[in-house]
Amino acid sequence: MERPAMAEVRLHVNGTVRTVEVPPQVSLLDALRERLGLTGPKKGCDQGACGACTVLVDGERICACLALAVQYEGRAITTIEGVADGDRPHPLQTAFVRHDGLQCGYCTPGQICSAIGMLAEHAAGEPSAVTGHPAEVPELTAEEIRERMSGNLCRCGSYNGIVDAIAEVAGR
Repeated sequence: MERPAMAEVRLHVNGTVRTVEVPPQVSLLDALRERLGLTGPKKGCDQGACGACTVLVDGERICACLALAVQYEGRAITTIEGVADGDRPHPLQTAFVRHDGLQCGYCTPGQICSAIGMLAEHAAGEPSAVTGHPAEVPELTAEEIRERMSGNLCRCGSYNGIVDAIAEVAGR
């Protein structure tokens, strides 16, 4: 039996360049988890529907299960392991704890990475499906937060805590 072709990929993950050898069809999620040992991004549905695998690429949120590792060579990838500032947790991490925005915690890494990306999108004035006039910078209401985070599912139903945590960090 012939071995699959392998590709050497240099991934810039959490501020460090890491080289991995993967078959070209390996997802970014599998490369992060299985080759680099970064188990923060979770494999949930493996179809991009639950958001448990959300990571940031060049500051934008993506579902790592839908991305091929070879496509992200040279891009800045941030997982939940890279959002803290040294020993100081990211403000969203502490807000999630304070507002009980996590129960089993399985979706939490993806929720937090998604919230970081979402807040940056909002700050840049990007509209959502519930935004009124697209030319206006929408107020970050609970409805707006829920719409912008709708790609991330929580099976425990911690949505109220998640919205409160994001609203706190957004300064609402």
